[in-house]
Amino acid sequence: MANEIKYLDELIERYPELSVCRESIKQAYKYLEESYQNGGKLLIAGNGGSAADSEHIVGELMKGFVLPRKPDDEFKTKLTAADEELGKELAEKLQGALPAIAIVDHVALSTAYLNDVDPLLGFAQQINGYGNPGDVFLGITTSGNSKNILYADVVARAKGLRTIALTGKDGGKIKDMADISIIVPERETFKIQERHLPIYHCLCLMLEEHFFGN
Repeated sequence: MANEIKYLDELIERYPELSVCRESIKQAYKYLEESYQNGGKLLIAGNGGSAADSEHIVGELMKGFVLPRKPDDEFKTKLTAADEELGKELAEKLQGALPAIAIVDHVALSTAYLNDVDPLLGFAQQINGYGNPGDVFLGITTSGNSKNILYADVVARAKGLRTIALTGKDGGKIKDMADISIIVPERETFKIQERHLPIYHCLCLMLEEHFFGN
């Protein structure tokens, strides 16, 4: 884990105030590493700016972040066997992915559910549909009290997912619900969000190093 920890060390060096989050970030990384190692996936949700952060995280995990993530020779062979011409191009351009879904994106589903059932249960319903034991749910809520995130956390734990909260202030209600809570030492929403970004970048870098580093 030495190569992965260098990114955590660098994070704390750049943002010394996040030293209080070091152990929770490390534990969150372990949950994610174990899930991916066993074929799991990450489900992510948040509101407003945290919804944008959810999509941002998917972008860093589902394609190359700082490493190229080239397909291995076995997969290249399978691609060209499937179609010689197109497979060759795919073998050159595809990148390794760590499966992640931002459950903030599905407009038809979410609007249908909020109209037909309950506006606050949209994330919970998607966790119910997508979540499997061994997956991880990351709920981003600056207050720790976003009701739709709390509902989603309950469903996630009931279905056997590990849950991570990325929050601020005093951690809110979710700090006593999630398996691990990363609580940044800020109280204003925009300042909390400013610290969330380097934390999830760090987690993505650590995961990429573990699964795609030399």
